Parts: sequence; C-alpha cells; structure tokens
Amino acid sequence: MQNKLEFRKLREFGEIINDMFQFIKQNFKPLMKTYIYLCGFFVLAGMLAAIMYQLGLKDLGFGYMGASASSNPITRLSQLFTFNYFLVIIFSVLNYTAIVVSTLSFIALYIQKDNQAPSVDEVWAYFKYYFLRVFGSSIAIGIFLVLCFLFCGLPFVYVFPAMSLFYSIMVLENGSFEYSFSRSFKLLKDQWWVTAGAIFVIWIITYACMSMASIPAIILTMAAAFTKASTGMSTLAIISATVIQYVCQVFMILPVIGVSLCYFNLVERLENTGLLERINKLGKAESDLNSTSEEY
Repeated sequence: MQNKLEFRKLREFGEIINDMFQFIKQNFKPLMKTYIYLCGFFVLAGMLAAIMYQLGLKDLGFGYMGASASSNPITRLSQLFTFNYFLVIIFSVLNYTAIVVSTLSFIALYIQKDNQAPSVDEVWAYFKYYFLRVFGSSIAIGIFLVLCFLFCGLPFVYVFPAMSLFYSIMVLENGSFEYSFSRSFKLLKDQWWVTAGAIFVIWIITYACMSMASIPAIILTMAAAFTKASTGMSTLAIISATVIQYVCQVFMILPVIGVSLCYFNLVERLENTGLLERINKLGKAESDLNSTSEEY
C-alpha cells in the first residue's frame, strides 16, 4: 500500500509539483465528492448565468452583422453590461471562493486525521465557518492586486506569490486578515524566487489542463462561427461551449493544493513544526510501548 502524502515537510521545486498530483491521485474520490457537493451549486448557477448572457449577446448580434445591435456606443455598452453579466462575475467569485475553501478545509482535516481523507460532512463544518471570511477577503485582495497591477505591473508580480499564500494561512492557521496578510510576506522573505517560480509553473500546468480539456469547446465554437457567420453562433454551440468551460473549472483545485504545499514548505523552513511534531509522536510511541504492563 502506498504511503499517504505528508504535507508538513521540506520540498524541493520538483517535489511540490509531483506531490500535488500524488495527493489528487490518492484522494481523488473523496476530493471530487467534496467538490461536487460544496461547489456544484456555484458551478451550475454560474453556468446558467453565462449561458443566458451569451444567448442575450447572440440575440443582439454582437460581433456579427446583426440588425438588432445598436450603433450607439452608449446603448451598446448598456447591452453588454447587463444584469446577467454581473451575475456571471458574482458567481465566478463565489465559485472560486468555494473551491479554495473546500479544498483547504479538506487538507486541514486530512492533516488532523493523520493523513486520512475526511468526509463531506466534516469538510462542510469548516466550509461554512470560513466561506464568508475568505469571500470578503478575496474582494479586498482582488482590489489590492488590481491597484498593484495598475502601477506598471511590477508590484503585482512581487505581491502575487504572497497573496497566493494568504488563503492557506487564513484557513490552515485560522488567521485573521491582518495576520494572514503580514505572515504571507514573512514566509516569503528569503524564499521569494523559488516559491514564485513554483506558483508560476503550477498556474501554467492548471491553464494547460483547462485548455486541453476545452479543446472540444474551442473546435465547436470555431465550427459554429464559420458555418453560421451571418447569423452568429448557434444556440447549441453556445450552450455546449459554456458547459465545457465551467466543467473545466474543476482544475482550479490544482493551484490550491500546489500553493498549500508551497506554504507548508515555507513553514518548515522557518519553524520546523512538522519535524518537531514527528519527533514528539516518535517519543509518544516509544513511551506507550514501554508502558505496556507485563502479564505473568
């Protein structure tokens, strides 16, 4: 039987990537069950909002020679930024929050249960406690990253790895916003380049997986665009492409697991908590063995 993955240990660059896939392989069924139960509603809601928005654009003739599309720029903007448009954004943020919270809650319980996968009910108890905290924090972090990006992009590149660690600290350490924000920079103090490189590669892998899985949707969209050039994409093509796009969001689990491995690697380098815990367990195991009463 394969040994269960240990989070609290030092890892090199390649080990972080390998262990990310190993953890998913070892816990695939309970992890997917957690994803479906806790993130399924937001995926479906976002999918329906996106389909209605895309169909609305099709009826207005955006991007085509449609007669119903207004030539007035202000009118066209009002037709673009509809109620469904904002619904898509809201459910996208909620879905991302649900993925982050459910996956990190799963990892926290996995560690507490001595490397055993938790049940959905156990994850749900963590999920409902952290969801609103992470959701509110994600809005603040999003605004902060946008402001950093507007300043020539350089501050964004510097703070993005730290903000990636922010959610792991908040859930795995039950940290407040201020504590999680400051600790993320503290952990990265002497390990920025290695951690930033690992996070960058993790996101490349994530987008590559999503792109590969979205190939049928891309082919369908291109075929519909060429065959229906005068009237726009068909309704079936829009629905199919949107469904595939939202199903592929399951790959967003990858960066959450990968960044959490980066977080534990940084904590171990700074504090050696995992090593000390394993030493303590070893001592307890030996004392329990020696304290066994003898029978005559």
